[in-house]
This record gives sequence, structure tokens and C-alpha cells, in this order.
Amino acid sequence: MFLSENKQPGQPVSEAEVRDVLAAGFGSSDWVGKRVLVLIPDNTRTCPMPMMFRQLVETLGPRVAKLDFLIALGTHQPMSQEAIDKMLGLTAEDRATTYREIGIFNHHWEQPDTFQKLGTLSAETIAATTDGLMREDVSIGVNRMVSDYDVNLILGPTYPHEVVGVSGGLKYFFPGISNFEFINFFHWLGAVITCFEVIGKKDTPVRRVINEAAKLLPRPVFNINMVVNEGTLVGLFVGDALEAWSKAADLSDTCHIVYKDKPYKLVIGIAPEMYDELWTAGKVMYKLEPVVADAGELVIYAPHVREISLTHGANIEKVGYHVRDYFRKQWDKFSDIPGGVLAHSTHVRGLGTFEDGIEKPRITVTLATGISQELTEKIALNYRDWQTLDIDSFRNREAEGILVVDHAGEVLHRLRR
Repeated sequence: MFLSENKQPGQPVSEAEVRDVLAAGFGSSDWVGKRVLVLIPDNTRTCPMPMMFRQLVETLGPRVAKLDFLIALGTHQPMSQEAIDKMLGLTAEDRATTYREIGIFNHHWEQPDTFQKLGTLSAETIAATTDGLMREDVSIGVNRMVSDYDVNLILGPTYPHEVVGVSGGLKYFFPGISNFEFINFFHWLGAVITCFEVIGKKDTPVRRVINEAAKLLPRPVFNINMVVNEGTLVGLFVGDALEAWSKAADLSDTCHIVYKDKPYKLVIGIAPEMYDELWTAGKVMYKLEPVVADAGELVIYAPHVREISLTHGANIEKVGYHVRDYFRKQWDKFSDIPGGVLAHSTHVRGLGTFEDGIEKPRITVTLATGISQELTEKIALNYRDWQTLDIDSFRNREAEGILVVDHAGEVLHRLRR
């Protein structure tokens, strides 16, 4: 398997170097006449997608028989045409002229006929892969579009991730375009391990399950894996899906983790507008929980967020946000709730205990959002009116145990050991 990469990983990658890396990666005759489907993220990931989209089309377009893109939504809301064009840097004229032959599709997870079954991971395989944490058969399926092309290609960034450890790579298939049974299993497995333990780690039981599921894919898979640091492309790895991701994950470890010497009693994470629901703005908690002191407070500051989740909101309102063992020790009450919902609940609520019917979260999680006080308290989270928070008054007070993090949700914060 080939691997093409920029010459100095960690340093800014110019557009000219992107062009060279792609040319080296896709220069062989193997690509001529192929039908290629590219999996890409939605607009909840920071990366130079307009430039990468344009360069990939210029590199592969003249060589292949067909080049289409599928947005790997998982269960995020389908993107509007306007949002897709903005994410890819396209105008209506671009779509009608230069890119008129390029198909760009939402993954329609909400339509049952979207999926094809690939097979089943046996209970024995799951037990071996998860170090005995789980033992059950898991059905594996993906968007049936993958079988309509000769080659499947991944194009996306890598960051620390709350469920799998480090995002990117084959995660764009599982759970990016996978069936609900796998999605729910994947998320709940991560929740059982806990976000606190798994986030930022390259080798995890969840990643190993993804790798097992990928063995069932019907077409060859290649990877264009980006690493983006503070909005700048600093790593580009093209080639074998596993090897390119592994290189990206190693680089991510050096630029996406901030170490602190001591925990803080108050941490305010400012969610960027690309997180437009609590379902995604919860990433603020995932990336900052490790540096909040016991009995401290984490504030998700996001005045623009007015929804818990358009897709999952009803179930979240039903169960609220709780620590992991609140669900595990009362499984008869919650077994009918999708595992992905329960996992999101525990990730946002964080570490804690549930003993003798009493729940004791390790920290207070506060919403300073556009979600009402009534609803915030109904879902068992703390409320602050964002209009009363003068964010600037909290800045530069780390010596007092107060930390403010801008554009929270992508960079992981940890305590230095």
C-alpha cells in the first residue's frame, strides 16, 4: 500500500504542497476509469474543505470515470444545498458549470432503504475486540451507495474523539454511514469505557471494533486524512486507510492536546457556531472535563444553541443527562432507549456515581445557551442565563482557578501527570 504525505508534518501545508501530495497519491494508472465515491464530514468539523474539494476534483476528475461525494452524517441533520455549497466553497454557477458532473449527496440515515447489510460481528469477535466489555452479535451495514463505485475514498480531519479515542479514517464508514444497530453499539461501548478514559487515545476497543467492521466492506478503501491546528492544515496523509489514519492520529496527539498543571474550579467553554445543537455542543464538555476540579463547574457557553437535538431531542428529554451507572444500574428502565442517546447523556454529564438510588456527578455541568431554564433543569443540567455572563471578566484568571476556552470542542485539555 502507498502512503503520500507532506514533507514536514506539523508545519503549515501550502496549497501547492497539497497538490503535490495528491498527485503523488493518485498518480498511478490504477485510478484511470474508476468510479470513486468520497466520504466527507459535515460542517461540524474544522478543515479547509473548499480547498481540498477543489484540489481533489482537479487531481482525480480528469482520470476517473465518475467522482461523487457522500456526506457522512451519522445521525446529524441532513445539510441544505446552501449549507453544502458554503462548506465546499461553491457558488450556484460552480455547481452548474465546473462541478456539474460531480454528485454531492447527504447520507439519508433516516430512510431504511439507505442501508445494505454487510454481515455480522459475532459475540466472540466482539468479546475479543472489546476486552470482554461486551459479548453480543452486532449487525453491520452501510449506505448501499458504497457498492455502486469501484473505490471508496475518505476525506476528512482527525481530532481527539469522545467515543472512539481519535476521530477520522474508517470512522467515516462506522458510524458515519452505518446502520443504527452499529451506531448504538458503538456509542454505548464508548460510554461504558467512559469518555474520560477513551478520549485522545489511539488504540481503544471502539477503534478495534471499527477496524473489524471495515473488513466487511465490499470495495477497496483509501484515505485522505487531514490534521488541522488552529484552522491551519498541518498534516496531509494519503494512502492506505489504516496507515494514513495512524500517521494523522500521531500528529493529532502533538497538536490537539493542551496540558495543564492543575485543575480549575470553573471552566467556561465557548462553543463555535458550527455546533448548532447541544448534541454537538456537548463536545465542549468532552474536551474540557479532564481539567475541571472535583466539585467544580463546567459551563457550555453557546447562546446560539436553542435545540437539544432535532433528531434525538424527544428521547433526551425523556431520560435527561446522567452519569453512566445511573443507566447501567437501572437497565430495565432504559433498555428501550437507543444506546447512542444514552451515551451522549453520560458523556455530557461526565464521571460520577450512582449508589443506593443517589446520583453524585463529579462536577456541575451548566448550560448558558438559548435553551430555556425550564428545559435545562428538566434534563438535569444546571442553568445560567448567558446574558448575565460577562465572558471577558473571567479571562486571565487561571491563577484563581478559572479558565476560559475559545472555540472549545476540538482541542482536548488534560492534566499534566
